[in-house]
Amino acid sequence: MNKVILMGRLTRDPEVRYGDNQKAVGRFSIAVDRRFTREGDPTADFFNCTAFGKQAEFVEKYLKKGTKMLVTGRIQNDNYTNKDGQTVYSVQIIVDELEFAESKGSSDGAQTARSAATSGAAPAEGFMNIPNGIDDELPFN
Repeated sequence: MNKVILMGRLTRDPEVRYGDNQKAVGRFSIAVDRRFTREGDPTADFFNCTAFGKQAEFVEKYLKKGTKMLVTGRIQNDNYTNKDGQTVYSVQIIVDELEFAESKGSSDGAQTARSAATSGAAPAEGFMNIPNGIDDELPFN
């Protein structure tokens, strides 16, 4: 079985290209904090990820540097021989599933959204006000 689950932040904006068959290929890098570290050791690991098709289109449309994501996929060797004839060893994560690991407001402008909510201002983007008394009309109440 080859399955990996990572949660971290994108280190750069994703790069998406379209192949000859018009299928999207999205590449991005994710920084995953280490649970335990020793003094002088890195505090995070960096993984190159590749998404295909609809997921690559999702990556292109919604992800940007700093976005916290949950990535499920598989590890694949990405070894090659460089121009000096040396074998370069690396791995990449082939993405099977992507999920946001925090709300949009958490990563940018969380304080603004919180202050607007407490001041009675208009609801945050993507949400609507729910009228009072609607609970009686809902079939799953």
